[in-house]
Amino acid sequence: KLAEEQATRKNRVPGVRTVLVVLSAAGMVFDVESLRQKVLLAYPDAAVFFLTTMGKVIGAVHPPRLDLLIDFTGPRQRQGWLYARKLKGMAIVSVGRNAGLFRKNIYDRIYDEKVLGLSLPTEKLARERKVQRAVLELAGVALAVSGDSAPDRGKITPMELPPFSRL
Repeated sequence: KLAEEQATRKNRVPGVRTVLVVLSAAGMVFDVESLRQKVLLAYPDAAVFFLTTMGKVIGAVHPPRLDLLIDFTGPRQRQGWLYARKLKGMAIVSVGRNAGLFRKNIYDRIYDEKVLGLSLPTEKLARERKVQRAVLELAGVALAVSGDSAPDRGKITPMELPPFSRL
């Protein structure tokens, strides 16, 4: 896990002030606020904006120039013909999935799920979870797989409680 985190930190983009996240139409593993939190942990000075796959704004409107684009749009999800090229024109660094027309040649960093097709789960939400985590890692956003567990206070806590009063 330490090696994965170090590899993710190598993918960080320096000087990011604005981030645009294009949400997947197939299913979102993280909600908007948790995605915002994860991006802000990686890029603390950034402003995070969201779009749907069809280009509808969620929340605040993004500026015309962006530092980082994270596109979760997958294969067979409806998107405009040249929308990926338009998004790339707005962003300095773009990260996304290999889906649509020549996206491999348009975006800077690509997660190609067709190459790993046999190792990905067949269930839709599990597949999206794995792919979206990989896209976030390519963007330099580290995700904690597991945290430290708290000490077991099961036997200590009842001793600290006041005794029940008799009715």
